[in-house]
Amino acid sequence: MRENMALGKLRKEETLVLRKKLIGQSCRLFYSEDPVKIVKARGQFLFDENGKRYLDCISNVQHVGHCHPSITKAASAQMDLLNTNARFLHDNIVMYAARLAATLPEKLCVFYFVNSGSEANDLALRLAHQYTQHEDVIVLDHAYHGHLMSLIDISPYKFRKLAGQKEWVHVAPLPDTYRGLYREDHPNPGQAYADTVKDLIEEVHRDGRKISAFFAESLPSVGGQIILPQGYSTKVAEYVRSAGGVFVADEVQTGFGRVGSHFWAFQLQGQGFCPDIVTMGKPMGNGHPLACVATTVEIAGAFTANGVEYFNTCGGNPVSCAIGLAVLDVIEEEDLQGNATRVGAHLKDLLIKLQPRHQIIGDVRGVGLFVGLELVTDREQRTPATETAALVVKRLKEEDNICVSTDGPWESVLKFKPPMCFSMDDAELTVKCIDRILTDMEASGI
Repeated sequence: MRENMALGKLRKEETLVLRKKLIGQSCRLFYSEDPVKIVKARGQFLFDENGKRYLDCISNVQHVGHCHPSITKAASAQMDLLNTNARFLHDNIVMYAARLAATLPEKLCVFYFVNSGSEANDLALRLAHQYTQHEDVIVLDHAYHGHLMSLIDISPYKFRKLAGQKEWVHVAPLPDTYRGLYREDHPNPGQAYADTVKDLIEEVHRDGRKISAFFAESLPSVGGQIILPQGYSTKVAEYVRSAGGVFVADEVQTGFGRVGSHFWAFQLQGQGFCPDIVTMGKPMGNGHPLACVATTVEIAGAFTANGVEYFNTCGGNPVSCAIGLAVLDVIEEEDLQGNATRVGAHLKDLLIKLQPRHQIIGDVRGVGLFVGLELVTDREQRTPATETAALVVKRLKEEDNICVSTDGPWESVLKFKPPMCFSMDDAELTVKCIDRILTDMEASGI
């Protein structure tokens, strides 16, 4: 092994041994029973050490495609010229902020650049606390907002497995119209779910506490690829603002055109809806550590007025912003938003057409290239088919070289958040393979 390390190339088995020895085991590998060693990628494809090609339905971080030449070129050119502390005056950060501002509602016009979605969400909490002078936060059940301590505290997906819920954190029902409190047959699920937040606010007030923020992903991802019912966010924002709080939209997973019809997923709630703070990350740097918080002049002013300087040494550095600008260029020049609309609709339609053939398919939901396929053992009871979902993922990888993963509270949802260059052919191949696997499993009595 030492000789191979000196040569800069390890056999897969050697890499795995060193990984287990040197890397914290809480950071799990995909396909941990038989990991894939990826040494190269391009577009929507991954390649292992033997040259085997895998179709990637997982990597929403590589938003415009793995190793996109335009992104690589922009990064290399700026790195060769200058990369320095973001506190020096430089064009890239202001040019990038201006480009982002053009995609957002007019009132979201002040930007803070950071390095990760977790940093962005932590800063959003600080902004909300400083502006409102309140502490309490409302989050959605099953939410995940990042790995910092402050974010574990507001992520039921995590804190329920750890120290539990803090007294200043309040959990609202997930607005899931498939298996939640109010389902697809409800006349106005958006209003009904929003009223659960109103009830929670009133409960908080009765306890003598005050709301700082309502914090939610624009499309809950870990919760199971959930599409919020129409009108929900508008009513929640009304209730939260009446209580002196602000509305924070977490767009880390869903921004930058993934939903196709809009650049930001929060815009699906209608033209009249605008959050007070928007956080973004992952896709904006196409794999490079780049993230951001966008907010209003008033909230930013309150943050400045506390007299404590805020700076982020690497957030918004010239190279990061050059990459961010290149990502925006590629989205526009290659019409990736349009591609997300067309391919996502085709993928969803193909999956819906499988439902009559396979009783295990309970629900198909999504928008653009944000799609979930929920598997159930009983359609009437909507019982999660957790083991079957895991088996489908395993077989897709082993038999078809397709990488998919699961999500949702019971890991029963096959999720599709591929690079935005995902094609019609890719969608058709994926669904064809899922159909074959489900047919085989049914024939085998699984």
